[in-house]
Amino acid sequence: MTTDLSRRRFLGGALATAGALAGSSAAGAGRASAAPTGIVDVVVVGAGLSGLAAAKSLVASGASVTVLEARDRPGGRVHNISTPKVGATLDAGAEFIGPTQNHIAALAREYDVATLRTYNAGDSIFVGGDTTTRVPAALPLPAIADIGQAGAALARAQADALAGFPVGEPWRHPDAARLDSITWGEYTDQIATTRIAREMVRIAMSAPLSVRPDEVSALYYLNYIAAAGDEHNPGTLIRLLSTDGGAQEKLFEGGAALIPLRMARELRKHLVYNAPVRSIAHTDGLATVTSDAGVHRARRVIVAMSPAITDQIDYRPGLSAARRGLQRGYRMGAVAKFAAVYRRPFWRDKGLSGQVYGAGRPIDVTFESYADNRHILMGFISADAMRRLDHAPERQLVSECIANFVEYFGPEARDFVDHGVFKWDLEPWSRGGPVAVSAPGTLTAFGPALREPVGPIHWAGTETADYWTGYMDGAVRSGRRAAREVLGDLT
Repeated sequence: MTTDLSRRRFLGGALATAGALAGSSAAGAGRASAAPTGIVDVVVVGAGLSGLAAAKSLVASGASVTVLEARDRPGGRVHNISTPKVGATLDAGAEFIGPTQNHIAALAREYDVATLRTYNAGDSIFVGGDTTTRVPAALPLPAIADIGQAGAALARAQADALAGFPVGEPWRHPDAARLDSITWGEYTDQIATTRIAREMVRIAMSAPLSVRPDEVSALYYLNYIAAAGDEHNPGTLIRLLSTDGGAQEKLFEGGAALIPLRMARELRKHLVYNAPVRSIAHTDGLATVTSDAGVHRARRVIVAMSPAITDQIDYRPGLSAARRGLQRGYRMGAVAKFAAVYRRPFWRDKGLSGQVYGAGRPIDVTFESYADNRHILMGFISADAMRRLDHAPERQLVSECIANFVEYFGPEARDFVDHGVFKWDLEPWSRGGPVAVSAPGTLTAFGPALREPVGPIHWAGTETADYWTGYMDGAVRSGRRAAREVLGDLT
């Protein structure tokens, strides 16, 4: 495939312009400077990891590219924040990396972002109803399933996710119609008969997705399990939920957002910030993308956004019925991350790892984190607990979260020196997180529209990945896949 894209014929004989200059303090660029009649090969909508990965691949192949980002920063759902008092760096969004996540690992090496192992010594805590159980942290979460019938139920879920599962195309599963007709809660009731077993199977889903069991299709989550691997390693529930040997094995020193920040610095002349896209019109193979930062014309467009929020854009002509149905069937999880900074990791003195799988009062999952020589307890607030606190005063949220840490780890949790919180539900260009999930009936009715181009419009975003959908690795995979599609079209 030739890389000399500038010699291709454009509609009306227009020549490809250089990528538009962008403006943001995050990446140090300026306003777009392409001429109004200029045409680029590709406009990428969104400068999250998927959009940046797509742009990086396209630029490396010689394409002219403009990336339009609604925010004033790159990274999307990968974002660092600083605590207000001591300035500790916290991962507000995606944080962890584990085995078989080779695409994000390669980018971390390329941009010199080091990793640290997640602390995983001592015991973790499982809260089921009014019962609190300490379990060796070195064992994967499903290993506590020797309580009652939970082990058999989790093994059944794993078996269903391994049985010839068409990863990334769950609508092709031989039992797709049944599995997509029920929620994860209904699926749980079918495979688990005891209270502790049902709670374990439900937590196995709610922990990574931050949704209630009745909010997501069983087929969707079985695909999510099957996607927790790569082309050479089948996805497993243990890899998805575990720390050592699993998706939470390591975190990035300095925060995961260093990767998209450094990618954006490299791509800065192609980036335009504060540029939410309002409409995409196309005719005769040429797209006109209208944003708050101006109008851009391109031969192809990659929309690198969650399918749950792509309907914020006005498409002219309208999207296919399948694509509209798909977008209506996806929704973002409700989630925030809360972190408290401590002078020392007091929980270790008690033989605790800092990891909890709890009851959501309001925090349901916790991990020990580490930043700037400070020890941190980080917790997720999810689903109904998050919706209740979405518009609560921050002092109320902090008070409830610290009380929850006291419940889990003891009275020392009150002696925090700083804190940070980020509510993804209220972030206008994400509208929740960590990933969009599909309601029953969506994948079997509209699944192929997840990645199927509409005219010159292609789709990226971690939700469109085959492996590691919902994770940073899936985001990178999806961007690279979309770039390959576009380059194939342009040759």
